[in-house]
Amino acid sequence: MLKSFTAAGLALAIAAGTAGFAVPAAAQDVELRIGPDGVRPVIRDDREMRGMRGHRCGQREARAAARDAGLRDPEIVRVTDRRVVVEGMTRRGPERITFANMRGCPEM
Repeated sequence: MLKSFTAAGLALAIAAGTAGFAVPAAAQDVELRIGPDGVRPVIRDDREMRGMRGHRCGQREARAAARDAGLRDPEIVRVTDRRVVVEGMTRRGPERITFANMRGCPEM
């Protein structure tokens, strides 16, 4: 009887020890954006984001992102090292959207 308890304890210790070394893979990031067109899932791959460090958000790209977010006639109002501010019109009136000044123009 003692031998079976010892074997079960040893098996449990081995199982608990190997479970602690398992590392989950984090290759993708999922983001849900809520806008005038409803809820959209945005999937970003970390491997793609690593190579984007030195690139900036271009004016054409920021205007296109603002149009996708629901702005009509978007205009770039301010550009800094960290952000790009775009103004435009929506159904409710004037609106302002801020994007991060990095490749892909993520919304802040």
